[in-house]
Amino acid sequence: MEVAVTLQEFRKRRGALVGRVGFVPTMGYLHAGHMSLVERARGENDHVVMSIFVNPAQFGPGEDLEKYPRDLDRDLEMAKRAGVRLVLAPENTADVYPRGFDTYVHVEVLSRLWEGQKRPGHFRGVATVVAKLFNIVRPDVAYFGEKDFQQLQVIRRMTRDLDLGIEIVGCETVREPDGLAMSSRNTYLDPTARARAVALSRALGAARELVAGGTRDTGPILARMEAILKDNSLSIDYVTIVDPATLEPIDRLVGPARALIAVFVGRIRLIDNARLEPNT
Repeated sequence: MEVAVTLQEFRKRRGALVGRVGFVPTMGYLHAGHMSLVERARGENDHVVMSIFVNPAQFGPGEDLEKYPRDLDRDLEMAKRAGVRLVLAPENTADVYPRGFDTYVHVEVLSRLWEGQKRPGHFRGVATVVAKLFNIVRPDVAYFGEKDFQQLQVIRRMTRDLDLGIEIVGCETVREPDGLAMSSRNTYLDPTARARAVALSRALGAARELVAGGTRDTGPILARMEAILKDNSLSIDYVTIVDPATLEPIDRLVGPARALIAVFVGRIRLIDNARLEPNT
């Protein structure tokens, strides 16, 4: 495995790769969810390229940029064992955002609600860094987890609208044995908060059960989800059921939908989601 810590060095190493390239962008502190993306990429490409970069542009004031977990040595060892061919791990943020940087990418409609509303500027930062990374890495395919479902849809729309010619693959959320979606931010949870956080997946499971039982109006589904979260002393940021393409809230399920949750477990904010598919 090769590691490049500057864009210049990366471009030189990337130029030597011949064949189909799969790309897994990350902010590091890797876990099994990231490794599942690498595994998928390895099975579908000649080479896997990974980026490890904590992107300051997607963090708002008062968010956890400085505290975000980092362990590059650990990450590189995991990437090597997983079969990653080349890693871009910029050691200087200024290499990605040089002095005078003044160009941003904003996906208007899909960034408007939910995470976009709660975290102003977040998706502008995400879309900008992903667009930059796509231009630097020049992959054939890029892999993203469905845990950040709105982010996945924003990136899909950006890639399509800008004719970037990259296939975007969404991969199933990887969960802990008790159902909690894997996330680097789970490391912030103390044992008590960790036990309460499982209520996210329980609420989503309850939503799926109601849909499987024939419930189509979203009101009762949302009420049940909210009750489970509140019973576990979680502070709800939002709970919604949306059209997966537009991310607009819906009142009744007539086709595939997506349940989205954002909560605070104490001071730690977690998100999760699940596909809802009525049979009729």
